[in-house]
Amino acid sequence: MRRKRFLKVCGLGLGMCFSVLGSLQAQQTEVVENKEFEILKNLEIFSTAYKNLELSYVDGVEPGSLIKAAMDAMMATLDPYTVYIPESDIEDLRIMTEGEYGGIGSIIHYRDGSVYISDPYEGFPADKAGLKPGDKILEVNGESTKGKNTADVSAMLKGQAGTSLTLLIEREGEAKPFEVVLTRQEIKIKNVTYYGMLRDSVGYIRQDGFTDGASQEVKQAFLELKGQGMKYLVYDLRYNGGGLLNEAVSIVNLFYRKGAPVVSTKGKLSSKNHTYFTMEAPVDTEIPIVFLTSRGTASASEILSGAMQDYDRAVLVGERTFGKGLVQNILPLPYNAQMKVTVAKYYIPSGRCVQALDYSHKDENGRPLPVPDSLRTAFKTAGGRVVYDGDGIEPDVEVQVPVVSDVAFSLVTKYWIFDYANFYAKKHPKLGEVSDFVVDDALYEDFLKFMEGKDYSYKLASERLLDEFKSVVESDSCLPAVEEQYDLLVQKLADTKKGDLRKHQKEISGYLREEIASRYYYQAGRAEAELAGDETVNEAVEILLDRERYQSLLRPVADSAGK
Repeated sequence: MRRKRFLKVCGLGLGMCFSVLGSLQAQQTEVVENKEFEILKNLEIFSTAYKNLELSYVDGVEPGSLIKAAMDAMMATLDPYTVYIPESDIEDLRIMTEGEYGGIGSIIHYRDGSVYISDPYEGFPADKAGLKPGDKILEVNGESTKGKNTADVSAMLKGQAGTSLTLLIEREGEAKPFEVVLTRQEIKIKNVTYYGMLRDSVGYIRQDGFTDGASQEVKQAFLELKGQGMKYLVYDLRYNGGGLLNEAVSIVNLFYRKGAPVVSTKGKLSSKNHTYFTMEAPVDTEIPIVFLTSRGTASASEILSGAMQDYDRAVLVGERTFGKGLVQNILPLPYNAQMKVTVAKYYIPSGRCVQALDYSHKDENGRPLPVPDSLRTAFKTAGGRVVYDGDGIEPDVEVQVPVVSDVAFSLVTKYWIFDYANFYAKKHPKLGEVSDFVVDDALYEDFLKFMEGKDYSYKLASERLLDEFKSVVESDSCLPAVEEQYDLLVQKLADTKKGDLRKHQKEISGYLREEIASRYYYQAGRAEAELAGDETVNEAVEILLDRERYQSLLRPVADSAGK
């Protein structure tokens, strides 16, 4: 009797389960069909709308640019990393991932309607041909650069390695323009832009990219510094926007044991779920390391610095990082076009995702919402230190970056410091060692003389607020009542700016030192000159040389407090 009753109940239960499952399947089928209908309906609407524009729009339309604008707008509603890449931009994509292109090997800049040479790379075609910072590019292969921006001229300069091009150059001090013939070559953009020894056996590596081969560059630089007696390492990832994930994993592997998970990716498709491990024997698992981070440290840089923090393998010094915890893949489209699509989020060894903005939730203006503090989750490093997800990676020691003064910003962006460096280099054929070069009072006085009569005008924040105030009182028809007081404030603020070149001499001298050093020793000279007054680097060195402080920063707070 019990058995029959049990079977009867089971049969009723199974019948109910099948009924519920059947209902769910029917609902899911309906949802899928409704979604497919919505897709087809909207594609048909889009196709018909474009057809109507093509047939009826009064001035006619350009198909490629119009469709690209539509694609760009569609993807912009998702996140800034999901983008359409037409065939014409594929070369730029290759440069981003491989760090290579065919060209002349020089940074260029736009100024007052013209394009100039900024920084030739040492040993590359522009440098070999004698091009100098400040040279104005008038023509490329007979085609004028007038009206073109840096992107336009850059495209003209790039091409197949081994092909030649002729530039018409205008140089200050030369009576007339002259032609320069160059042969393009394959330009490999370095990931490690500078490395060298600081004081007291402290080595320094600056990494600015994560293109193909980055880990090998780091390994080579590290081994060379070890050969020079390095016992401590400052590893600079500030303003490094990231790149290839596998290169970040390989660099972690240089300093941490084989077989350790570095990063996991989780996406909508199961094929995007993957964990990346260290695969090789490490180079050095003991050397004390400080990683430098900034608000510009993002993506692969955050994987590297975050993994080193999670494994308590290094101390992080500087600013909180950018907070990009998203992974992109390149997907093919017809006619050699491609699209870069966010396919997953990544998680570093502690289990946290550093993504700071929630692109699935936006405000009324379409801006993504930050992850609120209430939703940030605590995780622990291998040694038990508490770390949090969301909003990037918080450094172990925060160092505030000095704010650039208005006058220094004006001198740099209006290229007066750039021009003075050219002026100085013409008068001084040699510089000597960068470490011995200082901008003394005599040199600074020469700079002040150079600046006489030149326009480096700028507005203070208070002056900009006064402009806004004037606009408001004018709209309220109240200006006559306060005009006298307003004019007095404007004059007083203008008077305070008269001594700014002397007031900010130390800061401006730093920019002069960097720019002048680059005229003799290229990008490496600029980097070395920057280090001298770098407060974050100095803090990192102090931490490394204080063994107890270094180790205490890698212990949980309770332990370091002696509890």
